[in-house]
Amino acid sequence: MSQSKYAITPEIEAKLRIVTRGCDELLVQTEFAQKLARSESTGVPLRVKLGLDPTAPDIHLGHTVVLNKMRQLQDLGHTVIFLIGDFTSMIGDPSGRNNTRPPLTREQIEANAKTYYAQASLVLDPARTEIRYNSEWCDPLGARGMIQLASRYTVARMMERDDFSKRFKGGLPISVHEFLYPLMQGYDSVALKSDLELGGTDQKFNLLVGRELQKEYGQEPQCILTMPLLEGTDGVEKMSKSKGNYIGISETAESMFGKLMSISDTLMWRYYELLSFSSLEEIAALRTEIEAGRNPRDAKVKLAQEIVGRFHSRQAAEAALASFEARFRDGAIPENMPEVSIGGAPVGILKVLREAGLVASGAEAQRNIEQGGVRVDGARIEDRTMSLAPGTYVVQVGKRKFARVTLS
Repeated sequence: MSQSKYAITPEIEAKLRIVTRGCDELLVQTEFAQKLARSESTGVPLRVKLGLDPTAPDIHLGHTVVLNKMRQLQDLGHTVIFLIGDFTSMIGDPSGRNNTRPPLTREQIEANAKTYYAQASLVLDPARTEIRYNSEWCDPLGARGMIQLASRYTVARMMERDDFSKRFKGGLPISVHEFLYPLMQGYDSVALKSDLELGGTDQKFNLLVGRELQKEYGQEPQCILTMPLLEGTDGVEKMSKSKGNYIGISETAESMFGKLMSISDTLMWRYYELLSFSSLEEIAALRTEIEAGRNPRDAKVKLAQEIVGRFHSRQAAEAALASFEARFRDGAIPENMPEVSIGGAPVGILKVLREAGLVASGAEAQRNIEQGGVRVDGARIEDRTMSLAPGTYVVQVGKRKFARVTLS
C-alpha cells in the first residue's frame, strides 16, 4: 500500500457497508477502505476483477451472487473487468475437486463464453463492463515466461491448498499442470493491475495467489472479496445444475416464479440477503412483519416478483403471479387430494412421483417430465434429476393427478 493515509469519511463507511453486504470475507478490509478513500479523493475508479471460466454455457441464480456484487461496485463508479478465462479453461480448475478435471476444447470455450456473457449482461451494465480474455497475456508468455512465473511461487505454498493436500495424503494423482491454474489466475491480476478481485469461497486460495504475485511484481496487492455459495432449492447442497436444485436465469418466468415459491421459509431470507436489491433495512422490516404474524408467503411473492422481473419483465412477473394464484388460490386445483409423507429429504423428483402414487414406474415418471406434464407447486419440472427439500408440496402429473406431499 501507499504510505499516504486517506480519511475514512461516513460516506466511505457507507460504501464499505454496501460492498461487504452478504460477503463471506473481505481481505484486507482496512486496505480496501483506503483504496475506496483514495479513489474518492483522486477520482480514479478502482479496477475490480471477476474471472470466470466458461466451463458451462448457462448461468443460474447461484452464479448471480457474485455478479450482483459486481453490479453494486459498478453503481459505485468503479471499473468492472469481466475476465473470461479462455486460457485457464484449457488447464481446468482443481478447486474443491478430488480428481483432475478434464480441460475444454477451444471451440467449447468460445461457445460457452458467448452465451455466458450474454446472460451475465442481464445483471451487469454492458456499457460499463470491460471484457477481457486471459489468453491476451497468457499465450505470449511462452515456455520461458511460464518458467519465470513458476519461479515466483513455491511448491510448499501450493500444497497449502486444501484439495491438493487431501489428494496428496490420500495417494490420489495431482498433475503438474494443475499447479499452473492458480499461478495463471494470479498472473491475471498482475496483467490487469486489479485493486479488488471477487470470487466464491471456493476460490479463496487462487485469489490469494494473485495478491502474492502482485507483490512479487512490485504492484500494490489487490484486496479479495469472497461471496458465499448459494444453496439450491433443496436448501442443502449448493445450487448446481448437476444436482437438479437450480433456478436458471434463462428459464421461463412461470418456472422461475414457481421454483422460488417452493423454497423454505428459512432459505427465503438467505435468498433475500444474497439475491435481492432491497436494502438491508427494508428486508429487516419485512422480517419483523413476518415474525409478528404476517404470512411468509407474502415475502416470498415479493422476492419471486423481484427476481422474475429482473430477468424477464415486470409484466412477466405479474403474469407469473396471476398464474400461480389461479392454481393455488382460486381453486384451479382440487381442495381434496391424497396426502403422502416421505422421509429422507431431500428426495429426488422421480422417487416423489413413484411414492406418491402418481406414476407406476420411474420410466413413466421420466416420460411425464420430458412431456412437460409434471408440476410442483405450479412450476413445470423440466429436470428429472432435481430434488425437493423438506417441506410440503402440491405435486401434479397431467391434468387430473394430484398429491399433497410432505417431505421430512
